[in-house]
Amino acid sequence: MAGRADLRDPKQKPNSSQYPGGYRTRRDFSFWDYSRPVPYPDHWEADVVLADGGTAHLRPIRADDAGLLREFYARLSPESIYYRFFSPRPRLTDREVEHFTTVDYDDRVALIATIGPAMVAVVRYDRLHDTEDRSDTAEVAFLVEDAHQGRGVASVLLEHIAAAARERGIARFVADVLPENRRMSKVFRDAGYKAEQRFEDGVLMLTLDLAPTETSREVMAAREHRAESRSIGRLLAPRSVAVIGASRQEHSVGQTVLRNLLGGGFTGPVYPVHPTAEAVSSVRAYPAITDVPGDVDLAVVAVPAGSVNDVVAQCAAKGVRGLVVLSAGFGEAGAEGRARQNELVRLARAEGMRVVGPNCLGIANNAAGVRLNATLAPTMPRRGPVGFFSQSGALGIAILRWAAERDLGLSTFVSAGNRADVSGNDLMQYWEEDPATSVVLLYLESIGNPRKFTRLARRISRSKPIVAVKSGRTTQGVPLGHAAQALSLPDHAVSALFAQAGLVRVDSLEELFDVAQLLAYQPLPTGRRVAIVGNSDSIGLLVQDAATVAGLDPLAPVDLAPDAGPEAFESALRETLSDHDGVDAVIAVFAPAVSGAESDDVAAAIVATAADAAKPVIATYLGERGLLHGAVPSYPAPEDAVRALAYAVRYASRRRRPHGRVPDLPGADRVRARALAEELLARGEPTPDETAALLACYGITVSAGEGGRGVATKITTAEDPSFGAIVSFGLADVAAELLDDRAYRLAPLTDVEAAEIVRAVRTAPLLLGHQGAEPVDTGALEDLVLRASRLADDLPEVARLDLDPVIAGPAGAVVRRVRLRLARPPGRHAEEARRLRPS
Repeated sequence: MAGRADLRDPKQKPNSSQYPGGYRTRRDFSFWDYSRPVPYPDHWEADVVLADGGTAHLRPIRADDAGLLREFYARLSPESIYYRFFSPRPRLTDREVEHFTTVDYDDRVALIATIGPAMVAVVRYDRLHDTEDRSDTAEVAFLVEDAHQGRGVASVLLEHIAAAARERGIARFVADVLPENRRMSKVFRDAGYKAEQRFEDGVLMLTLDLAPTETSREVMAAREHRAESRSIGRLLAPRSVAVIGASRQEHSVGQTVLRNLLGGGFTGPVYPVHPTAEAVSSVRAYPAITDVPGDVDLAVVAVPAGSVNDVVAQCAAKGVRGLVVLSAGFGEAGAEGRARQNELVRLARAEGMRVVGPNCLGIANNAAGVRLNATLAPTMPRRGPVGFFSQSGALGIAILRWAAERDLGLSTFVSAGNRADVSGNDLMQYWEEDPATSVVLLYLESIGNPRKFTRLARRISRSKPIVAVKSGRTTQGVPLGHAAQALSLPDHAVSALFAQAGLVRVDSLEELFDVAQLLAYQPLPTGRRVAIVGNSDSIGLLVQDAATVAGLDPLAPVDLAPDAGPEAFESALRETLSDHDGVDAVIAVFAPAVSGAESDDVAAAIVATAADAAKPVIATYLGERGLLHGAVPSYPAPEDAVRALAYAVRYASRRRRPHGRVPDLPGADRVRARALAEELLARGEPTPDETAALLACYGITVSAGEGGRGVATKITTAEDPSFGAIVSFGLADVAAELLDDRAYRLAPLTDVEAAEIVRAVRTAPLLLGHQGAEPVDTGALEDLVLRASRLADDLPEVARLDLDPVIAGPAGAVVRRVRLRLARPPGRHAEEARRLRPS
C-alpha cells in the first residue's frame, strides 16, 4: 500500500516516461531549511492496536533511522514502490535516505510504525510553499510493507499524521494516487474527513479537510472498537497455551495454573516450560518457549519478576500473540517495580502483544470450543451469560467461588491485576459484540482512561447492562481506593455520573451478584408495579414495605395458604403474570410450613412459570441466595430481593428514555478553539480577553458586570481524574453551596441531558416560576450548558471553567464573570487519534 508525495532533485525536470501523465510536484524544495533546530516531539509517540488485534509502535522518524529505512525499503515489492513513486526505484540513494530521515517536525514530518526492531510503515507530509509564506496545506504520502498491508496500519497512521498536522497549523492534505492503487484510495475515502477528488493526467488528485467531523470521529471509534475487541479475542480464545514457569512444586503458581488449564479441558495443546524438567504434571516440558515445536498463541508467565522481561523477548521471538503475567513484583512494589512494569509493557506492545497483568489471577473462557481456565482459582463457575472483569487479583479467587456458589454462569473472566496494559475498557469493547455475554460485571479500583470509559459505558449500556462496584468508598463518598485519584465529588454526584453513563452502581460485591443474577436470567421490567405472591402473610408485608421504600409500586400481596403446594403457586403466578397492564414484575415468597417436604416441587413450579413469562420473576425462597434450578434468582431476605429489583427497574427505565443527541452548535469554531487553547497553554495564565476569545469560539459571550435582574446561577466545567470532563449546575448563592445543591453530568451533554441538569437541582422551582414568579428562559440556560460541555469535551487543556454568576431572566441568560484554568493533559487528547494508554 502506498500513496505518493514526490521525491526528486529540485533541479530535475519533469519526465513523462516516469509514469503516465508525467512527473509533477506540488512543492518548492528551496524553502526547506535542514539546519534549523529539530526538537523531537515525543508526545507524538504512541502504541496502537491494529485491525487484526496486534499492536505496533508509532513515533516520529529520526535521522538515525537511515538503516531501518533501507532495510524496510529492501523488503518492499516492486508494485508497492511503483505505487509510491510512480516509477521503478529498486533502491534509495544516500541523498534520498537523508531526505526522508531529516525532517523539522513542522513543515516536514514523518511518522513510522515499528513492530519489534523493524520499520513496517511510514507516513509523511510536506507543507506546500507557493510563495515564501507558509501555507496551511501539505502533501501526504504513505508506504506500508507488503507483509503488513491489510492490517489497518495506514488508517491509524493517517489519524496520527492528521493530528500532528493540525497541531502545526495545517488544515488540509493533498495526495496523488494512481487509479489502480485502490487500497490507498480507500484509506482516504473511508477516513470520514470532508474529501474532494478529481482525475487529471491519469492520476487521482485527492484533497482532505483535516477538521474532525462527526463522521471521522465515528469512523475512528468504530475502528478502535473492532481492533481492541479482536485484541482481547486473541487472548481469550487461543489455539495453544504455554505455561512459562510451570513447576513440580505443590501449590506453586506455575503448577496451579498448569493444573487448572489441564483440568478445565482446554481444547488446544498446553506446553509446560521448565528449564530442566522433562515433564510437568505428566505433560512433556520444554526448556524454553523457543523450543516448543508448535505455534503458541498465549503465554502464561509465572517466573520471578526479574526474569519476566527476558521471557517477553523469547515470546516475541516465538511469535506469541498475547501474555498473561501472574508474577508479582511490579507496579505494586515501588519505583523499581514500576520501572520494570513499564519496560514489560513497552517490550510486549513493540512486538505486537497485549498483556494481562502483571500481578493478576489470570483469565478464563467457558466457551465450549475453548474451555480456557488460565487462572489460579480452584473453582470455576459454569458457563453462562456474564462477563466479569476484576481489577483485584487478591479478590479474584473469592469472586469466582461466590459466583459458583450462586450458580451464576460466566462467559469470560479477566483479572487484570496491575492493569499495565489490558483494562476494563478493552474488555467492554470485546463484550459489546460477544454473543455469549449479555451482562457485564466490573470490580474496579481505579479508571485508567476516564473519558474513554464513560464513552464506552454510555454506548454499551444501551444494549447490555453494566454493573459496577468501586472499592475504597469512604464515608465522604469517594469511590476510588488510590488517594492520588480520589474524587472531590460528593457521593450523589458520583451516582448521577454513573447513572448518566448507564452503569448500575452498587455498593458491595454481594449487591453486584444480587443484581447480576436478575439481569442475567430474567427479562427487564417494563415499569415499577410489583406483584407479591407467597404463602407467608408477614413476609409478604415486609416485601411490600421494602418495595415502597425503594421507590417501587407494590400491589397488595396475594396471600396463599401456609401449606400451599406447587399447584397453588403455579396457578397464582400464572394468573398474576397474565395481568399485562397492571403488573411489571413478580416476587414469589415461599416459607415451608413445617418440614419443607415439597420445597423442591415449589421451586420447580416457580421456575416453570417464570420460563414462559415476559416479566421478571424473582423469589424469597427458604432463605436461599442463588438461582432456583439455574433460572430464577432467589434472595435470603425480602429487602435483598427488592433492592435487586429496584436496581433493574431504574436501569430499564433509563434505557427506555430518549437519550437525545449532542447537537450542532451554531457559530462554534472548534478548529480555532483547539489552536487557541494550545497557544494560551504555551503562554501561561490567560488574560480576561484571551479567556473571552476562547469562549467566543463556542458562542459564549461574557458581559462583565455585577448584578442584573434574574436568578443567579453557576455553571462549572472541570476535568476530573476519574470521570473526565464533567459539568455542574446550580444556583449561585450561599444556601445552595451549604446544601450542596448542584447537579452533575458528563460532557458532552445531549439536548435531553441539558434539560435534565437545569431541572435536577432542588432549587429548580425558582427557575420555573415558583409562587407565581415569572419563569426564566431555561432554553438559554440549556444552550449555555451545552456550549460549556462541548468546550470541556473538545479541550482537555481546560482544567476548570467557572461561569459564575450567570444571570438568568425571562429574556435570556447573561454570563457576568468567568474563571479559566488551563493545564497540560497527560499525553495527546485520546479522541484525536487511536492510542493505547500509557502503562
